[in-house]
Amino acid sequence: MNDRVIVRVIAVSAAVFAVAVSTVFAQPKALPRRADIDAKYKWKVEDLFPSDEAWEKGYASLSQGLNRLDEFEGKLGTSADLLARCLAVRDSLQLVTDNLGLYASMKLDEDNRVNAAQERSDRISTLSAKLSSAASFIEPEILTIDSKVLDSFVKVSPALAAYQFYLSGLERTKAHILPEGEEALLALARPVTRAPGRIFGMVDDADLAFGTIKDESGQEVVLSKERYFGYRTSSDRRVREDAFNVFYKAYVPYMNTLGATLGSSVKADYFYAQVRKYPTCLEMSLDRNNIPVSVYHALIDAAHANLAPLHKLAALRKKILGVDTLHAWDLSAPLVKDRQQNYAYEDAVKMVVQGLAPLGKTYQADLQKGFESGWVDVYETEGKGSGAYQTGTYSSHPYVLLNYAGTLEWVFTVAHEMGHAMNDYYITRHEPFQYSGQSLFTAEVASTCNEAVLMKYMLSRAKTKEEKLVFLNYYIDQIVMTFYRQIMLAEFELTIHERVESGGALSADFFRTSIRDIFQKYWGPELVVDSLYELDGLRIPHFYGQYYVYQYATCYAAAQMLSERLMAKEKGIQETYMHFLSVGSSKYPVDILKDAGVDMTTPEPVAGTIRLFGTLVDQMEALLAEK
Repeated sequence: MNDRVIVRVIAVSAAVFAVAVSTVFAQPKALPRRADIDAKYKWKVEDLFPSDEAWEKGYASLSQGLNRLDEFEGKLGTSADLLARCLAVRDSLQLVTDNLGLYASMKLDEDNRVNAAQERSDRISTLSAKLSSAASFIEPEILTIDSKVLDSFVKVSPALAAYQFYLSGLERTKAHILPEGEEALLALARPVTRAPGRIFGMVDDADLAFGTIKDESGQEVVLSKERYFGYRTSSDRRVREDAFNVFYKAYVPYMNTLGATLGSSVKADYFYAQVRKYPTCLEMSLDRNNIPVSVYHALIDAAHANLAPLHKLAALRKKILGVDTLHAWDLSAPLVKDRQQNYAYEDAVKMVVQGLAPLGKTYQADLQKGFESGWVDVYETEGKGSGAYQTGTYSSHPYVLLNYAGTLEWVFTVAHEMGHAMNDYYITRHEPFQYSGQSLFTAEVASTCNEAVLMKYMLSRAKTKEEKLVFLNYYIDQIVMTFYRQIMLAEFELTIHERVESGGALSADFFRTSIRDIFQKYWGPELVVDSLYELDGLRIPHFYGQYYVYQYATCYAAAQMLSERLMAKEKGIQETYMHFLSVGSSKYPVDILKDAGVDMTTPEPVAGTIRLFGTLVDQMEALLAEK
């Protein structure tokens, strides 16, 4: 089946309604309602379905059309034409399902509190599982066809030849595809095994309330997730600590619930690994895209061998901030002045478009069109989904959710998510539907390369020492969050899955202890890992998509290599990069990157990013030491 990618930002800064504010922290007492936001700052969900009524008609049509696959069952080995028609029908049904699912998820994220939106999302999830069940006979039945017969089918049928890579992938994973009846049962179980993630989402996005804090001026403000990320970068340590405590204490009453949901999710991962005959969850997760397990372990090993620059940064932070002890609420504090300049959304758009000039005029023009065509939902509102992400379907234009707040971090988040959007835009114009899905192993390259190019653009134009320090500060923090922190979380994922695989028990205490030990190891002795900080082992949504976060780190390393070549104007690099952006799942992701000149099976990309980080820390230390 074709799986579209929804990419969410793990760590973004503040996200507030940035209208008529003098600084990023001059926030209203309450979040605005969606109805108060100008239409030009909202995505055009009506481009998918003009109304809820139109969605209902599409839902009813799909419900009635699921039996279209019945005519093919038990007959796929009889002719090339019949097999090709079966795959085409399946894909057409999947595309309709994708559109229905996208509309439902977007309407839900507009306001997670709306019961009708919750029910719509649940209904299409259930119907999607029914489609998976109805189509579950296809792959097991294909695998019963003699390989020579299947090869002959591909040779005589142009329509089937378009599925050749897909069919060869099935053959590669043949040992892990179950008989038809068992595949049908797994498909029917999907809504149940995905329930822990949905329950977590309801707690995290709909039920959680954070209370209030007093900002730098003493004004009492309502805290939200997005505002918390902004207050982490406040220059006022009292504000940072208060925001940290209020934010994390909101999770304490749900601690055991979240421990149970995450534990259930990990056990569901192990259930699928066992029934599909994989030794570990990691092997199952990486095998889908034919990524060597050694890539995952090498990433963690490389970090373990090169923690000195991160320890140096912790010591530098402690010294510059002038604190006796370094706490979690100090890790994002600005090390230089003027860190919190406010950028209007329109200015951010202009900076992103101009800064990405090294990617070429075609890219810039298409990017500008996206900003002007209802792709982006800009501001935070009551009940809106948190963070930022990009999504879309094969027949839709890309969509981007933001909670834009005007910080430098959010300028880069705009670049990041529009990198995903442009990648999606080009793939759907160059690949057939069956190959329009994408591995996160390559998806995050497109987004982080945008950020890297934009950063290099800003650094090259820094006119003063202070301005250069601002960008160095951000660049260093970006590598910490997108590279080192994701390796920390990847190691945590490995730890909790290995615990279940070895017969161990999971609990909220185990999650907290495990994440604390990892944080301490990476940051070194300067950081005091407070008990509330251990709740990161329970509150990260990405843990519900097994072995997800490591790809942020590997992609970041690949993006740094590509950005250097783009900035250097290497001959042919624009064409090479545009080709990279246009390939979906018609090749394995490691091979797609190799075609672009980045070999992730070697240590060089990761080593290069670690060297870059060390150099940036040294540069900041030297600049700060100047009189």
